[in-house]
Amino acid sequence: MTPPATARVLVTLDERLAQAAAEQQGALWRLAEPGRGLDANVVRLAPGNGVAEHSDDVLDVLLVVLDGHGRLSTPAGSEPLTPHSVVWLPRTSRRALTAGERGLVYLTAHRRRPGLSVAGVLSGRNGTPSGAWANGGGESGGEPPCALNQVCAECGHLAQENDARFCARCGRPLPD
Repeated sequence: MTPPATARVLVTLDERLAQAAAEQQGALWRLAEPGRGLDANVVRLAPGNGVAEHSDDVLDVLLVVLDGHGRLSTPAGSEPLTPHSVVWLPRTSRRALTAGERGLVYLTAHRRRPGLSVAGVLSGRNGTPSGAWANGGGESGGEPPCALNQVCAECGHLAQENDARFCARCGRPLPD
């Protein structure tokens, strides 16, 4: 029989933000408890940096601005982001984030999605991708595409767009 889970304080964000170097970007904290059904991250973007336009076809995301300023851009327009702004990013919505002149620190939370593993991507013969993911449904048809430039080295998230430059989950630049 599994013992009941215990509620507890995991982190004090003021302390975590104070400990992080001022120039540190990307995920400053992430929920990593075993058996969780939720993912959460605290992300810092440097002034002028951002998360390129993208969408997530699977998950709704809640974003809460903790510090700094920025802008949320959607096909419907642009809205300011200020401390304590709460933003709903529904699945399939197109959006981009840009940090203001003081940078932007925000928390995201969403239902947990199983992480992408290299073993899951490199599942074919000789370590190459296979199946529907690799070439659109068939097993035939030339060399499969390499998607490693779409996998975030920080959190393992797979970008949905071939030309994405930043991770939609943690904000880190994607590999070249």
